[in-house]
Amino acid sequence: MLSLVLWPAILAACIGLTDISMRQGYGLLGFDAIYLGLAALLFAVERMMPYERRWLQDCGQLWPDLAHTVFNKGMAQGFVLMGTVFGIVGIFEPVSNGAWPDHWPLAVQIGLGLLVGEAALYTAHRLSHEWPLLWRFHAVHHSASRLWFWNTGRFHFVDTLVSVALSVPLLILAGAPEQVIIWTNAITAFIGMLTHCNADLRCGPLSYLFNTPELHRWHHSRKLREGNTNYGENLMVFDLLFGTFFLPRDRRPPVDIGIGEPMPANFLGQVLQPFRSRKKRLPVAAE
Repeated sequence: MLSLVLWPAILAACIGLTDISMRQGYGLLGFDAIYLGLAALLFAVERMMPYERRWLQDCGQLWPDLAHTVFNKGMAQGFVLMGTVFGIVGIFEPVSNGAWPDHWPLAVQIGLGLLVGEAALYTAHRLSHEWPLLWRFHAVHHSASRLWFWNTGRFHFVDTLVSVALSVPLLILAGAPEQVIIWTNAITAFIGMLTHCNADLRCGPLSYLFNTPELHRWHHSRKLREGNTNYGENLMVFDLLFGTFFLPRDRRPPVDIGIGEPMPANFLGQVLQPFRSRKKRLPVAAE
């Protein structure tokens, strides 16, 4: 029963607490507290009901993953978000005046914001797999040998800049107000951590709407025909539309994950590796 209800319950709790925090004026501090609380909860859930027990073992990437989260993903997201919301929003205001349905209920506007943002996130993610130049940077994320909440932020800063720099300006061009942009990024953060967790969460029909752990484990498969699927960050609408949705029901997602190319074990080496490597993505399992 817990496997069936935990994913939607946890996401709903994070959204509800964020709403309370924003209404009380806690802003970024409130979000940080909720995000850290989600991490602590998933740490416990992963040990109570892990999807793969081998993924509980230390793989030597604890500190590199933390460094990627803080210095790469965190700073890149903050830089782009602050630059777009507080810097260029005025530039696009005359273009977007009246385009956004700001008379709709906020919850509906947030749903629309997720959909608009997903168009850019899906495009950026798919290009990162199919364009060798971008794959060099995205390979850092896929080089993880296990999935758990801790490596949610294991992204090269160039990889993060590409995805965020496409999605946030698109929302601004569409005329989305600042509150919708903030909400969209908050929900993306929550779903991202839930997606990577090593917990036995079974999402059923929700996997046809949202990105879930069940879907994302297939995305990390070593087989290209399985790994080059499920590009959605939050929503699966574009995967369903463009034929990249993958969720077989006759077998479980693989637990032997990673890439077929070398990746340094230390943080600095991983940051520099894309600038040295010129290899395309290599399959390491029989197709």
